[in-house]
Amino acid sequence: MRSKAIAGRNLGWSAGDLQTKPYANYWQPTLSELSRHAQLALFRGPVAEPLLPVLADASRALWSDAPVVENGFCLTAEGAMHIAINTEMPQVTPAMIDWWFGWHSDSPERYKLWHPQAHVHAQWLSSPPKGSRGRSRYWGQTSIVDEYVGSELGRYAIRFIPPAELGLTDATLADDSQATAICARVGLGDYPVDAGYLIHHVRRTTTGSEMRSRFWIGGAYAAPRQKSVIGSLAVQAAKQLLRPTEHDARALLVHCAEEMAHLAVFLPQLYSEYQYVD
Repeated sequence: MRSKAIAGRNLGWSAGDLQTKPYANYWQPTLSELSRHAQLALFRGPVAEPLLPVLADASRALWSDAPVVENGFCLTAEGAMHIAINTEMPQVTPAMIDWWFGWHSDSPERYKLWHPQAHVHAQWLSSPPKGSRGRSRYWGQTSIVDEYVGSELGRYAIRFIPPAELGLTDATLADDSQATAICARVGLGDYPVDAGYLIHHVRRTTTGSEMRSRFWIGGAYAAPRQKSVIGSLAVQAAKQLLRPTEHDARALLVHCAEEMAHLAVFLPQLYSEYQYVD
């Protein structure tokens, strides 16, 4: 279900943005080559459904030695897609990631830094608490974003939730110098429908951090945003129109791999300069 473009919302920064935004030096419109493990996941194609755990098993899969695929995708028998992709983030700390998720939706230009070839617009549904930082700034907040996933322009509502709501209670998450987990309910921006969930688990490494991104979209993960007759009807329609395909899974895997690798390029320096600037 492609979203309609809104006048004044477009890819890229304008000449005026480049001249006036204080963080304009972080605008880098060229992406690096897709990581080798992402390329291999695309070459391999869909994997067996049991290799990518359901949402209820996310905690076990992330904190145990269970035999799961770290980079790949599958389409489930009941109409969902599961995606896993890992990103090495040199010199990035989990605390930087928490800060970024509280900072990037304050303006479309900030959001465009993240994926200059796909991100169009972002804004908070309601403003985060003034003066808040890190997790407290984005937990409970909803970001409305316009972005291309592949060639499709979509408008999405991303509601950030504490990890414990998805059963992620590992002790490492209490220390943002060691780990964090960005968790969200992902929905359609133009309709009262939630389509799935995402988790970006970030853990400290000797060179920076590793981000382990996981998506569960469609099928039983879709639900009305609020209980109502209209919401229920919208979900039934969405399940037919938005049944994920292999093309959709590939496009989302590539999008995530690109945006997270690109974020790692500029985030350490951006964070050092702007972590205390509203």
